[in-house]
Amino acid sequence: MSFPSTPDVPPPLSPAPAAPGDLPQPVPPTPEETDRQTVERLATSRARIEGELGKVIVGQREVIEQILIALLGGGHCLITGAPGLAKTLLVKSIAQIFHLRFQRIQFTPDLMPADITGTEILQDHGSERRMVFVPGPIFANMILADEINRTPPKTQAALLEAMQEHQVTAAGVRHPLHPPFFVLATQNPIEMEGTYPLPEAQLDRFMFNVVMDYLPETDEVEVIQRTTGKPAAAIEALFHGEDVLRFHALVRQVPIAEEMVRYAVRLAAASRPQGAQAPEFVKHWVTWGAGTRAAQFLVLGAKARALLQGRAHVTVEDIRALAGPVLRHRILLNYRAEAENAGVETIIRRLLETVPPPIPS
Repeated sequence: MSFPSTPDVPPPLSPAPAAPGDLPQPVPPTPEETDRQTVERLATSRARIEGELGKVIVGQREVIEQILIALLGGGHCLITGAPGLAKTLLVKSIAQIFHLRFQRIQFTPDLMPADITGTEILQDHGSERRMVFVPGPIFANMILADEINRTPPKTQAALLEAMQEHQVTAAGVRHPLHPPFFVLATQNPIEMEGTYPLPEAQLDRFMFNVVMDYLPETDEVEVIQRTTGKPAAAIEALFHGEDVLRFHALVRQVPIAEEMVRYAVRLAAASRPQGAQAPEFVKHWVTWGAGTRAAQFLVLGAKARALLQGRAHVTVEDIRALAGPVLRHRILLNYRAEAENAGVETIIRRLLETVPPPIPS
């Protein structure tokens, strides 16, 4: 079979080798693609986080979840528990997983503000001498303030400035703290002699009050077997500080319906005995209730919980699950509650039973 003749066409020229500067550059991902990748990474890494913590921590799943939620939401935690429950080990292990610089500060009655914030010292610089600021242990990413109620109010106030303003002031000069910055403070609920209880205004700065209780018998047996045997495996870092800052921004982008926000506001408002909508048991047992910051942390914590569980929306269960850690340090009981053996947990449980949740549409 013959084909029609075609004009003579010169063969195509081989492309000239590209200069190094002419190589095509990879297209950077869009912000939406980056956010989606971050969500997927966090959701798929939850099991790995629990696995790494499981190398050294037994049980305490609810406590771990609440601390992780506070970490993702950028809030501080108050941890209440008896001695010997691995509070320090838990916080240090979480810092290792997120590759954060960790510092533990033991609060004592003789601790001064400069002992944690830093101080100025006189140093020789060539032919002159000048005052130089030496940073204290507060200049880290994750601070464990051990037994915070054992130090005087003046030192507590210095820590409060760092928590709220993310800075410390020494000799009238402000020194910013490098983000991310978290404070996890512990309180011993057993021995209260010689302590300086935190005022309500300072307690309100903490996002959560996490209660760490004794383990069930089976878990406690496992703890004894582990701690009296060979050393545990080293914890692997899964994230970096930049990832944590990305999580903070992403948490605030999680959508939440207005009726969910209204539910959080009503829960906080119902705990105030001065309010017209306060239930009778609140007026009878409560001296002071939760403020606006409680509703803010309920919403922010619910967003972080949804993200941690791989969801892109907030549910009623997210808010109800965090009512305890958000409200328990913001409700001040009166003498009637003590006389009638009505604790804060009872108040919170009855608030959840009394305040109607939004009806799903």
